[in-house]
Amino acid sequence: MSGYKRMRRQHQKQLIALENKLKAEMDEHRLKLQKEVETHANNSSIELEKLAKKQVATIEKEAKVAAADEKKFQQQILAQQKKDLTTFLESQKKQYKICKEKIKEEMNEDHSTPKKEKQERISKHKENLQHTQAEEEAHLLTQQRLYYDRNCRFFKRKIMIKRHEVEQQNIREELNKKRTQKEMEHAMLIRHDESTRELEYRQLHTLQKLRMDLIRLQHQTELENQLEYNKRRERELHRKHVMELRQQPKNLKAMEMQIKKQFQDTCKVQTKQYKALKNHQLEVTPKNEHKAILKTLKDEQTRKLAILAEQYEQSINEMMASQALRLDEAQEAECQALRLQLQQEMELLNAYQSKIKMQTEAQHERELQKLEQRVSLRRAHLEQKIEEELAALQKERSERIKTLLERQERETETFDMESLRMGFGNLVTLDFPKEDYR
Repeated sequence: MSGYKRMRRQHQKQLIALENKLKAEMDEHRLKLQKEVETHANNSSIELEKLAKKQVATIEKEAKVAAADEKKFQQQILAQQKKDLTTFLESQKKQYKICKEKIKEEMNEDHSTPKKEKQERISKHKENLQHTQAEEEAHLLTQQRLYYDRNCRFFKRKIMIKRHEVEQQNIREELNKKRTQKEMEHAMLIRHDESTRELEYRQLHTLQKLRMDLIRLQHQTELENQLEYNKRRERELHRKHVMELRQQPKNLKAMEMQIKKQFQDTCKVQTKQYKALKNHQLEVTPKNEHKAILKTLKDEQTRKLAILAEQYEQSINEMMASQALRLDEAQEAECQALRLQLQQEMELLNAYQSKIKMQTEAQHERELQKLEQRVSLRRAHLEQKIEEELAALQKERSERIKTLLERQERETETFDMESLRMGFGNLVTLDFPKEDYR
């Protein structure tokens, strides 16, 4: 496996490992928030239970205090009435004694009336006085009983009103506690939402940063590999050209030998032609001219051989120059072709890397927009939930207070109607003086 493939696989492993780590971190974060919500709910339930027990204990205590106060109030009235009755009876005795003495004095002063008649008149007067005092005592007892019953009834009403006030205070205390708990819960949920949002943005930034770092590293590696590949291709072409240059003298030598062979063959042909021409000229020419003809033919042969030698040298030079130029042009063409190919490959690599970078940036932008939309939607749902819960809590508060007040109003009306049937009249403004029954 090549190093580039190993690097790509390692990058994939790094991304997967980071995603798993971030997922575990988010799961742990949400579990922590869920536990905090559950703890708050449990604590709220415990607080409400404690408050309910406290209110029950308070009501029981108030009931005991009210019963004790009522008993004490009744005892105070009875004690006062007993004292007043004793005083009244003593006053009657004194009055009876005074009246009795007065009658006796009147009877003693009346000497004309017989004694028996005086006794009858005194007895009659005593009976009338005793009857009058008995009626007054009965009237006093009736007034005391009425005073006792009306004040006890008034005290019961007062206790009932006080109990109503305690019930109103308790229900308001309970509802205020619920509202405070709900507001604390909402503040906690908002804090949870903000912490979750911060964690989500931080995790997204971490993941995108790693992805961009790995892409930059990948692109840098690809660029380095391409540059190394370019250098290797250039080195290979250079070695090829060096080998061609080294091989060129051998090729030129072979071509030179070929031209030389052609020259030698031409020389042989000319030599044969010269011999044939010489023999022919000698045959058709007189002997005395042979010497001049031989010289002429010899000069002509020498001249032609010189021309052939000159042509040979020129062919060699032209061949060498042509081969050298052809080699330079071929090598230059190969260099140009290689440079063009490598440039195109580099441009393709740059275009590919730019495309990958743009796609990654577009992906990051989509991920960010998706996160922003999810966060915004979640916050909107949370705010709607808070608004609905507060409205429901306010509705519960209004309904429970209304129900309590209506029940208390019915209870008060029933109590007052019963008081009217009992003949106590309006107890709302009752304010009997202590001696009212006298």
